[in-house]
Amino acid sequence: MPDQVNWLFGVPCLVCAADGPLVATERDALDLIGDGGARGATLVVLPVERLAGEFFQLRTGLAGQIAQKFVQYEMRLAILGDVTGQLERSETFASFAYETNRGTQLWFVNDIDELSERLGGAAR
Repeated sequence: MPDQVNWLFGVPCLVCAADGPLVATERDALDLIGDGGARGATLVVLPVERLAGEFFQLRTGLAGQIAQKFVQYEMRLAILGDVTGQLERSETFASFAYETNRGTQLWFVNDIDELSERLGGAAR
């Protein structure tokens, strides 16, 4: 299934297919932002399977670089899927995920239902 735009609680979301290309660089993030923006999306929903392993190792800087690009271009990002293993392996990553989930720019959500709940609240 290709990436497609779906509306959730009035928010146009570019929902990315799990079998798409890995997001492993800032350029990859910019490509997603550009694709989402061109299609009228304000939020990219990216399955965790699409993230390079370096994303979860904060010392590489990849997570920060990707997050910064989404902030810079005013596009929100939701990482969709189970990150329990990464949270258990890294206290630093767990803190990062906790803090980002408190905001509105970058969320880690388990599934579309959880994302819908977040969008249905004050986070719009």
